Amino acid sequence: MTPAAAAPASSSGADLQSDEARAAAVVARMRRRSPEADPQSRLPDVHPERIPRHIAIIMDGNGRWASKQGLPRMFGHRAGAAAVRAVIEECGALGVEVLTLYSFSIENWKRPEEEVEALMGLYEMYLEGERDQLMRKNIRFVQIGRRDGLPKMVLAAVDRLMADTAANTGPTLCLAVNYGSRAEITDAARAIARKVAAGELSPDDIDESTVASHLYTAGLPDPDLLIRTAGEMRVSNYLLWQISYAELHVTNKLWPDFRAADLHAAIRDYAGRRRTFGGLAG
Repeated sequence: MTPAAAAPASSSGADLQSDEARAAAVVARMRRRSPEADPQSRLPDVHPERIPRHIAIIMDGNGRWASKQGLPRMFGHRAGAAAVRAVIEECGALGVEVLTLYSFSIENWKRPEEEVEALMGLYEMYLEGERDQLMRKNIRFVQIGRRDGLPKMVLAAVDRLMADTAANTGPTLCLAVNYGSRAEITDAARAIARKVAAGELSPDDIDESTVASHLYTAGLPDPDLLIRTAGEMRVSNYLLWQISYAELHVTNKLWPDFRAADLHAAIRDYAGRRRTFGGLAG
């Protein structure tokens, strides 16, 4: 049979080719940012288009994990740091562009002084210890939250790591430290009000993009998926503006036990949902 006489491709075959082309384009985009990204081998049952660009996580359960082991709470926080590294590595392999972790909230200052001091020391050690790994993986580090109240040594470590990784063009690791979403929105409102008072901005020109550009997360895409560990069913003053249309996934797994398989389960859950953003499902 000559090519001219060949039967036309079936619609299902054309659809398959189109699907494969879209998948290839998405993976190519991911690899421009993360050359090691290989979502199709890591999650073969999830189309690359359905991998979230931005994942936010409320890391909960460190203290409970330690209590179950009969250990002091700080051992749970140290074990939680290992989970952070595992999730960062898996997000890179999946082609996730941004990972934002709720590391220390404004409300966490209410904890016992010795625990807060130990957490700050652990954070400083983490920042110093992860530099080489972040540079090897071409990961940009940013921190969001208020700087006031953080120890000088922590701020110095944050500033060094942000400066060292500023030119990295790969994924972004964003840690929310001394963070509260109401405080963030309040700070944004104050900044906008100052511009209005100075005559730099008209009140009539304020819109959602104005507010977004004054949040700590300005320049980052909004989270597609919010994961909370330890089974708690609340968002705890975390990225309230940014998660307006995020999909929520809650797992009973305590954060120190959270690993790649748990991340995969969350992404499968996300990929199986229809995101209509207020419209009608097709």
